[in-house]
Amino acid sequence: MHWGSGFWPVFPLIWVGIIAFFCWGASRWFGWRARQRHFEMPGEPNAMEILRRRYARGEIDGTTFDQMRERLESSAQPRY
Repeated sequence: MHWGSGFWPVFPLIWVGIIAFFCWGASRWFGWRARQRHFEMPGEPNAMEILRRRYARGEIDGTTFDQMRERLESSAQPRY
């Protein structure tokens, strides 16, 4: 009887785990996932800028602009 003869199916799983661990480490090291977490692309206007542009084009009136601006500003503040 050989040592480990009943454990031979486990060894490939160990190697897969080691390879997965190194891939995970490489992704953390190089920041691949961190780059995917950005909700706003550089150069893309934020909500306030879109609101200002709509007001400047005349799509919304002053009252609507003020209401929407207040909502945006209140949602940006931290809640306790």
